[in-house]
Amino acid sequence: MAFALPLLADNYSLVVPLLARLMYERISGAESFFRSVLASMETVYLNRNPTAKAILELVHSAEHGRICYDHFAFRTFGVNGYGIDSLASFFLDFGYTLRDELRFPAKKLKALWFSPPKNAITEDGSGISGPLPRVFISELLVDQMSPEAQRIITKYTGLSGTANKHAALASALGSLTWEKPLYSEFQQLARESEYAAWTLVNGYALNHVTISAHQLKSHLRNIKSLDQFIEENGFKLNSEGGILKVSPDGLLLQSSTVADSTSFTFSDGTTESVPCSYIEFAERLVLPQFNNLPEKEVKEHHRRDGFEVGNADKIFESTYKEQLTRKAA
Repeated sequence: MAFALPLLADNYSLVVPLLARLMYERISGAESFFRSVLASMETVYLNRNPTAKAILELVHSAEHGRICYDHFAFRTFGVNGYGIDSLASFFLDFGYTLRDELRFPAKKLKALWFSPPKNAITEDGSGISGPLPRVFISELLVDQMSPEAQRIITKYTGLSGTANKHAALASALGSLTWEKPLYSEFQQLARESEYAAWTLVNGYALNHVTISAHQLKSHLRNIKSLDQFIEENGFKLNSEGGILKVSPDGLLLQSSTVADSTSFTFSDGTTESVPCSYIEFAERLVLPQFNNLPEKEVKEHHRRDGFEVGNADKIFESTYKEQLTRKAA
């Protein structure tokens, strides 16, 4: 026997809570799965990048509380369906919204960033269990590269078949979707674009996570204090454009460590050190129109949102050889 919901007009007080509960369970279930995928991406990232793991533990210990992520960032090849869209589709499916495009002509890159869904359930946890992060996905404009670089990139993305449809899975597993490259091809790309060389050996791996400095509770919520704390504990920060990268409006402040390196065995048997990932820090200041709000009432939407080309351009170089080989200050 089939059952029908009571007539809305006669049973409003019964129907609305029921529908709300069904919607909550639907959102909650999908969000739980989504966060599990992010957690797998984070696990791969932390296992490969001891600096990021150590800094997260260090800040967490100093804070005695939660750490919130400002954003997650990924790199892609803009060719044959392996660009931004290959990863963005996963986030869009789970309620993310496309916001703005950024261009980096000198580096032959473009990027899109996405804001998290406003109906996310969990807000009080730490890390992956806290507020969902923004997502920043960049891609190399392959058609602007030299013929030789294009040949190398299209060779490996071509060998990958339709694996671009499973970019998020590749990131969560920490697997390349193409064969390991030749060392000579890695070197060729590195001479032309260190971004391209990084992507060839790291694929869809999480490029970096970003600690939201202003959501910390101790004195470390000031990014200058956080940077000092990181350096005093022996970690090297990206100095390109200065340790602290500041947007023209002065409201977005960013810094990052230098990427870790790992041993990588290429398809020809050559084993060499290649750059992995790094960790970033961001402080978003309160927008001028909300300066009169009491500090306890300030929420994330009262702060400077988005990204800045000048800042991001320098942050990209956290994986570059010049920063990796630079001696700590």
